[in-house]
Order: sequence, then structure tokens, then C-alpha cells
Amino acid sequence: MIFNNKENVIIEVGEGLNKKTFTAHSTFLRYRSSYFNKELENTSHDDNKIITKPNISAQIFEFIFKYIYGEIIDIENMNIKIMFKLMITANELEFEELAEKLENHLIEYKASWLKTHFTFIYHSIFEHNKFKNLEKFCNDIIVKHPSIIFESAEFTSIYETALMSILKRDDLPIKESEIWDYVIKWGASQNPTLPEKLEKWSDENFMTLKATLQQCLPLIRYFHISNSDVMSKIKPYYKILDKQLWYDLKRYLILPDQPVESIILPPRFIVKQELPTRVIELFSIIIKEEHASMISSWIDNRPTNYSSRNNPYDFQLILRGSKDGFAPRTFWDICDGHANTIVVTKVKETNEIIGGFNPIAWDKTKVEWVKTNKSFIFSFKDGNIQNSKLSRVQIESHALWYTADKDKYGLIFGNCEFMMTSNISDFTQDKLNKCYGSCFYEKSIRTTEDRFSIIDYEVFKVVKKSI
Repeated sequence: MIFNNKENVIIEVGEGLNKKTFTAHSTFLRYRSSYFNKELENTSHDDNKIITKPNISAQIFEFIFKYIYGEIIDIENMNIKIMFKLMITANELEFEELAEKLENHLIEYKASWLKTHFTFIYHSIFEHNKFKNLEKFCNDIIVKHPSIIFESAEFTSIYETALMSILKRDDLPIKESEIWDYVIKWGASQNPTLPEKLEKWSDENFMTLKATLQQCLPLIRYFHISNSDVMSKIKPYYKILDKQLWYDLKRYLILPDQPVESIILPPRFIVKQELPTRVIELFSIIIKEEHASMISSWIDNRPTNYSSRNNPYDFQLILRGSKDGFAPRTFWDICDGHANTIVVTKVKETNEIIGGFNPIAWDKTKVEWVKTNKSFIFSFKDGNIQNSKLSRVQIESHALWYTADKDKYGLIFGNCEFMMTSNISDFTQDKLNKCYGSCFYEKSIRTTEDRFSIIDYEVFKVVKKSI
């Protein structure tokens, strides 16, 4: 039996004060993982082997260790961020079955979280370059919303494999000349020593850019770029193209019916999306633009309200209860790390809207009072902006409470001035949500019974609009 053999492998994970040591049987490790099989290739049962993995946390390796010895991992109740890190680690240690199971579970059941943390996810999967299902999931989103990558501040830092992956898509709905612009932008950013002005480039500079883009250039659909764009955009960089391609492209502009030696890739096509019943998707199912404008005015402490046309903020949806779930833990999992957030709830029966603004990042790892002088809570009786109440924090050291029991409690503003809680992990099913009398805030925002249940709730990240 395998357990008659001694535990002859020491695995050290983490670093510093977080370092932890696990002891395991080499036979088990080699059988379960091709990574460990290679690491222990020349190790006998009598040898002691030390494997050091400082980049893997002890918390994550605990799950791996259980998996090695056949214990079932409860992914249904696992924290989403932990699940993602576990997937990355399982892939690194070549537990293919576990990595694939976690990948598919995230796509099928945690799509909202993946979309919320899109940039982080996109960078991670291409750093490891293994998660093909997640790659398709992300690329499908990019095809629908290209600006999420191409217009993001992180575009020039994406991996070459990520750029190539999206360039290969036939359904990328961007003009080919614009795709060329993005590729040039990405390539130039990888070589910060290139002169800013193109007229100062030497032949060596062009060769540097060509070397950087050698995998991406063949993916451009050159023969589907207009004549004017070829001359204004491609020609200035013709030295990075193969001579035959540039010759054929110029010839094609003049004699488009004549054959060329270069490969002509097919044009990209735009997949027609079926129009939903409601063509315009509302940013919220609880508040309207007028509510958002008034809340934005409160954020900026304006004496007069913004109008819907001059509201300087976008309200970007992070969580919607009817879509993501009403459990308190879901709130903490999805909102963790997000600052400058607005929470709005819709009260059952009365349609009253109760909400709050938190300028500080939600942090599910902390149990503490949160200090800020910018938070506030509010209500719209009957959902009407004419019947609004605003209450700003007055004891800033006790603006919010990040509780220890995050399976029962969601947000808590002040001393329960506005609180979301549930004993059965569903804010809509028990009447425990509370809007209490004033203590740490200026005034109470409700005059009716303090406890209530909700129909739905939403959390938005408030982001300054780009000029």
C-alpha cells in the first residue's frame, strides 16, 4: 500500500511569515500530476526531496493537497477569487482535470464576476496561455465590445498572444485600417526608445518594429483596406512589410482583378445580433438618469443638481441581485476591491428606493470601522426624486462597519443607519434589512418601520466620464 511508504517529499509554499510546509508521498504526487512527475523523476522512495513554490499561497495549496489525496473540493461554496487562483495554480502544477473543471465552472456559473474583473482575467489567462475556454469567453465579449480592450489604458500591456488571439477573429467589428492603427500602437509601445516622430525613424527603427510585430502583421486583412487608408496609414510603415506584400498591395490598388502572390485573407464580417425585445438596455432597473444625476450632485456637494445631460459620472453596474444573487456573501465577493460605489435597493410593496454611497473600497478581509467624511445614505419615497432625503456621515470614524460575519451581513452604514442582512442568505426573503434612527449620520432617512425586505438591489461603480 502507498501509505506504508514514508512521506519523502517536502513542499514549501508561500514566503516570509506566510511560508508553510507540506509533506507528501512521491508516488502519489507523481501519479496525480505530470509536473510533480517531472520534478521527482530521479527521486527514489528513500530520497528526501524539497520542492519550493514561493508564488503559491498556503491557502491555495491546502486545496491542492486535499485534491492530491482524493478529497473532494467544494467549489459550489468557494470564494470566487480563491477559485480563480486555484485554477491558475492547478494549471501551473499540471492538474489538468481540476483546472478544466474550475475553468468551466467559472464560465457557466460566475460569468458576472468574470465580466466585472475582465481586464484582470484577460491578462491572467494569456500569462499562462492554457485556458482556451476562458480565452473564447473573453474574446466573445471583446467582439461585442471592442473598446473594452482597444480603448483601455491597459491595451499596450496585453500579451502578444492575447493580441494575436483577437486579431484572428473573423467577426472583429472594427475597420481594418483601425485595427492596423492599434497594432502599430501596441508594437511601438513595446519599444519605448523609438523616436516619437516617424520622420526621424531610421531603417533600424523600422526593423525593430517589424521584429516586434512579426507574429501580428500576417493577421491584418490588408487587401480589405481602402485605397486612401493604404496610402495614409500603411505606406508610412511600408518598410515593416515583406517586399512582396507591399508590391502586391500597391498593384492591387490599381488592378484589383489581377492575381497576386500574397495570401489574401477574407474580409471580416459583423455578426448580426438578434434585437432583444427591449432594444435599449437600461443602465438600471431601480433608478433612472434623474436619480443618478441627483446622487452625482450629492457626491460633489453641489448646491444645485446636475441635469441628465451634464452629469459628469457614469454609473457602471457591478452587481444586480436578480442577476447575481441575493446572498450577503455574493455582495462581498463581487464588490470586494471596488471603491466609489453606490448601492440602491427597492423596497417591497412601497417601491421606496433606499441607498448609500461609499467612497472607500469594500474589503471582505477586514473587520473594522471604516473612516470617511464623504459617505452618505439617501431615500426616494415612492421612487420619486421630489421626495428625496439625504443624510451625510457626521461621525466620520464610524462611517461604515465591515463585519466579520459576511455570510449574514452585507453593507452596514454607521450604526445600522442603513444595513442589508439576511439569516437565510437572501435579502429578499426575510425582513431584516434595516434603516434605523440616526446616530452616526445627520438624520434618519425613513419615518416608517425601520426593517424592510427588498425586491431587488444594485451596486454601481461611479466613474468620471472621459472628456
